[in-house]
Amino acid sequence: MQNKTDLQYFEEQHHLPPFSDFKSLKKEGTRIITHADGHIIYDSDGNAILDAMAGLWCVNVGYGRDELVNAASQQMQKLPYYNNFFKTSNEPVARLSAKLASIAPDHLNHVIYANSGSEANDTIIRLVRHYWGLRGQPSRRVIIGREYGYHGSTIMAASMGGMRAMHEQSANEADFEHIRPPYSFLYQGNQTEIQFAESSARLLKEKIQEIGVDKVAAFVAEPIQGAGGVIIPPEGYFEHIQKICAEFGILFIADEVITGFGRTGNWFASQTMNLEPDLVTLAKGLTSGYMPMSAVLVSDEIASHLIDEGGEFFHGFTYSGHPVSAAVALANLELIEKEGLIEHVRDVTAPYLAKVIKQLDSHSLVGETRSFGLLACVELVKNKSGPVLFDPVGEVGMKCRDHAINSGLMVRAVRDGMILSPPLSFEKQDIDMTIEKLQQALDITYSELMK
Repeated sequence: MQNKTDLQYFEEQHHLPPFSDFKSLKKEGTRIITHADGHIIYDSDGNAILDAMAGLWCVNVGYGRDELVNAASQQMQKLPYYNNFFKTSNEPVARLSAKLASIAPDHLNHVIYANSGSEANDTIIRLVRHYWGLRGQPSRRVIIGREYGYHGSTIMAASMGGMRAMHEQSANEADFEHIRPPYSFLYQGNQTEIQFAESSARLLKEKIQEIGVDKVAAFVAEPIQGAGGVIIPPEGYFEHIQKICAEFGILFIADEVITGFGRTGNWFASQTMNLEPDLVTLAKGLTSGYMPMSAVLVSDEIASHLIDEGGEFFHGFTYSGHPVSAAVALANLELIEKEGLIEHVRDVTAPYLAKVIKQLDSHSLVGETRSFGLLACVELVKNKSGPVLFDPVGEVGMKCRDHAINSGLMVRAVRDGMILSPPLSFEKQDIDMTIEKLQQALDITYSELMK
């Protein structure tokens, strides 16, 4: 970047942004994104960058969609805000609730709204414990998650997640346990895929037995672990997981903040992967990131206890079911349907990405490429034999990420994995450009390492 602008100076002096090393950020400066169109974001230095991360896993329909802008404007003129407390609601949120029930798995017909994935998962934590209290089993409080799982950054959501660095920063509350994820790149070894699916799922059964089934409330998992590095489970893994949940009578929570709304070739990964969760976390693609909004899909069985026995559920937010966000969400879902984006992912771009990303397998830095729907990871290694990972983990990934961005490609680094999560509206030529620019970043990174 060029010399710091006034905006960068304001950032340096006054803004403490999310997930940032403030000391290094002050030294290096901030990239100011000024506008965007289609799949391209632009910064204050005039650089055009292909956004292969869809913002933060969320801008599913791309930037500059008038349909969503107009929906927000019209709703702001009609009803910019009213709360959902005091036995009130609003037209967009009523319609959105019906729409979500119509596209969700059949047994999920009830919705609770929040504003972020973190808030939605905090809602689930309270809801799960409240549910077991209503069932006369208040000791069932423990929620089991997975290492590298990401469920948000509030204290409770981060505790439920499996990010060790977050736990070390005062987000390690009691009654959350974690098991090893089905991360084949690190853990499969000489096992077949069938064996690895079974052995990975068995860790849940062992953890339940260790804790005591009378204390375990639920198991939570992302169908594909996104922020953990696009960890794709082996075939059969969730079949084993769901049998274990049923065997011990614990709830199954699917965190679909990233995988929801078309990214895996169906409305939800639960449909793609034949999951039957009791609760589902939604956010991001719900509005394509144009407005903050999240939701929890609640099963009919849980809802029946809340309705018939629960009394008042003392939970909610000022902006729960915000009318403008709901109007944008409705317009977004309509646009996804109208343009056939889910079918486009399933039939065209996901198979194409799975094919062309393999071009990078031969690169000296690449230990593995993998994809599922429009989610992908390129694992970087010091040596393909083994493989041998870089030490310390993460530095090479950050270098490669920075080279990619400087080459005009927005990607994310998780440990030493290069992560892709493009808009659903990507075409084949966008994927080709993504692979080309990522190849350039890999080459530059490799050259630096060789020096």
